[in-house]
Amino acid sequence: MTRALPEEINEQVLEKTAARCRERGIIIPTFRQLENPETIPDSITRRLKGIGLWDLNPLNLFRITWKNDIENGLFGRVNRIEIPRALTGVDARIIGLLGKFFPTGAHKVGAAFGCLVPRLVSGAFDPTRHKAVWPSTGNYCRGGAFDCALLACPSVAILPKEMSRERFDWLREIGSEVIATPGCESNVKEIYDKCWELREDPSNIIFNQFDEFGNALFHYHVTGSAIIQLLKEELSAKERLTAFVSATGSAGTIAAGDFLKANVPGVKTIAAEALQCPTLLMNGFGGHRIEGIGDKHVPWIHNTRNTDAVAALDDSDCMRILRLFSEPEGKAYLESIGLDESLVENLPLLGISSIANLLAAIKTAKYFELKEQDVIITVFTDSSDMYRSRLEELTGKFGKYDRLQAAADLAGPLLHQEPSYFQELTYKDRKKLHNLKYFTWVEQQGKDVSELYEQWDPEYWRARFEDDIEEIDHRIEAFNKLAGWT
Repeated sequence: MTRALPEEINEQVLEKTAARCRERGIIIPTFRQLENPETIPDSITRRLKGIGLWDLNPLNLFRITWKNDIENGLFGRVNRIEIPRALTGVDARIIGLLGKFFPTGAHKVGAAFGCLVPRLVSGAFDPTRHKAVWPSTGNYCRGGAFDCALLACPSVAILPKEMSRERFDWLREIGSEVIATPGCESNVKEIYDKCWELREDPSNIIFNQFDEFGNALFHYHVTGSAIIQLLKEELSAKERLTAFVSATGSAGTIAAGDFLKANVPGVKTIAAEALQCPTLLMNGFGGHRIEGIGDKHVPWIHNTRNTDAVAALDDSDCMRILRLFSEPEGKAYLESIGLDESLVENLPLLGISSIANLLAAIKTAKYFELKEQDVIITVFTDSSDMYRSRLEELTGKFGKYDRLQAAADLAGPLLHQEPSYFQELTYKDRKKLHNLKYFTWVEQQGKDVSELYEQWDPEYWRARFEDDIEEIDHRIEAFNKLAGWT
């Protein structure tokens, strides 16, 4: 049965890897330290102050957290931004965690950490003979390549050739091998086919975010606990967390919804996806432009039984809002109608998939008729910095952005976003989505159908998310001790 933590420990490989980490000054943080960076030893935080967020320094492993404070170079409150009613048109508060302030500018660096580190500290991954292969539709392979650079592990990034130019350029600069597969964002099957080719060489270890429980484990604990902390900081006594919204993608981030359901009574988990590829909404397929949310299948690590509703977003709406939030004329228009200048300057913190989450949150508020006391939490996974080439393409296709277009984009995709293509899921609906896993994972990818049956049992998910975390941290601490760090 698949888990994040290998059952066996290879002592011979561990000793060799620990010696390698000692030579390179590599110390690995525990998951609890990433949840609560205030527990990181002073000997590490003193050294972090002189290190840039994106620097290829092993100590940046300790910055794989939602609590990086760019001003002081250390840690602070959970990074977030609230999108006001003037932009959403709804009474409910919509607050998004900001992925921009992770190393690499996206939260996927945490998902990759959750996949690689449990194997590294168990001796299941040997950096002297293995390559870490990161199949991805965007930021995950960037996060994996960054983690590998910090952990002195060879990396291979796989992503569709139609992804943004910035991703390919950065991966090559960081020293990762890069493989471009056919198609666009939704061509996940082609990525899997390439993985089967690479598996023929036993030195390639595939970290498939769609079936790696380390991905979901990171978000269950680190993202989930960050949301709980945010609620303590933000909510008044009269307010309540009503919904958590997350694009499904690899189904890592949406696992934070499982954590919230275990800790906040009555909260709903809403899955977002592209209308042009409505796999959850209609068992549909197709290409789309919302980079970072993989498609055409239900990930193995998605607990569909805990998904309360599905919202599908038109990718053209996301691209229009990207221009509104990022283009100078768009920002000037928003300021001219009275929006706070500091808020407008921060709107480019939302990239394309972040905007999809925002629009799904608006649909959620309208569908459930939420009021002032309701709070929706979502995740703004990365920023517009990742999509400069997309903005150039949009200008080339539609012309220079102007005030008239900005007014139309605010009035249309934002203020008049309708709760259409939104489905509240019954018990049977959720089971239908669960059953869709069979065709990808059992027929195509060789999973055991008996485990698919097990996945319908809530205990299966509780065990994977909760039973291994203390042992993983214990192995990390033992590994650091073996490497000579106390």
